[in-house]
Amino acid sequence: MPYELDNRLVIGVSSGAVFDHGAGAAVFAEKGEDEYRRYQEARMDEPLPKGVAFSFIKRLLSLNDLSPGPDDPLVEIVLLSKNDPGAGLRVMNSLAHYGLDVSRAIFMQGKSPYEYIPALNISLFLSANKNDIEGAIKKGFPAGKIVDSAAVDDPGDNSLRLAFDFDGVLADDESEAVMHRTNDVSQFHDFEVANVTRPHNPGPLKEFLVRVSKIMAIEEAHKRLVPGYTNRLTVSIVTARSAPAHERALNTLKSWGVRANNAFFLGGVDKGKVLSVLRPHIFFDDQSRHLKSSSAVAPSVHIPFGIRNI
Repeated sequence: MPYELDNRLVIGVSSGAVFDHGAGAAVFAEKGEDEYRRYQEARMDEPLPKGVAFSFIKRLLSLNDLSPGPDDPLVEIVLLSKNDPGAGLRVMNSLAHYGLDVSRAIFMQGKSPYEYIPALNISLFLSANKNDIEGAIKKGFPAGKIVDSAAVDDPGDNSLRLAFDFDGVLADDESEAVMHRTNDVSQFHDFEVANVTRPHNPGPLKEFLVRVSKIMAIEEAHKRLVPGYTNRLTVSIVTARSAPAHERALNTLKSWGVRANNAFFLGGVDKGKVLSVLRPHIFFDDQSRHLKSSSAVAPSVHIPFGIRNI
């Protein structure tokens, strides 16, 4: 029987999302691919330093203890690498060193494997490579670029805090287009009120949130069976929307059958100040100006989608 991915939360990651390749990248840039390969092969048993998305991936995989069994995980991580298989061996060794249960990988020398996102049922692809992420987004694939960011790890705490902007991330950019065209927040609010009962069209990470929400429901069921269990997975919406535009966003989430634990409708307040208190293990936003402040306090991901990124 083939191994099915259809009912799992599948995340695709490049090695540069999980690990810090600064030293190796410098070798590649200065001395070329052959020297880079020799550099990695000489360090096969030397674990790569942790990167921006390391804690997110580690904590996501830890939720597999809620799975029906070890052969039926809720979460699957697939490495999507532009390394050739030989140089990629160091990445696989590093994953094993840190206890990250990642057994599936695609290595394509010099070429991004994002074309394989649909084949692997991936609902989020993370990479530090701008061109690869923009290429994936143009294909309609769910992808985000890791931004140089502060690390949030909290040793001894096994929670996983996810934070999402709404427009251009979970929803499409229809409403952002109204704001972009008119530059008038009152017209934006009028548009949202007029369409309050009509759910937004999905954005790039809608399906990712849907699958996360299924794990949240499984965790709630586990909590009912295990006295004293504390939920580890939380979802927060952190958006520049404010009332009255909040209602359509909440109605949209409800129509998708998903839930958020927290919602911050900030109306232009600096997101970084809120995120410094919330301390998510990862935050997704489509606007670079918001990521400048968020990346100083939390691992941040740019979703280069929609009118704000044209």
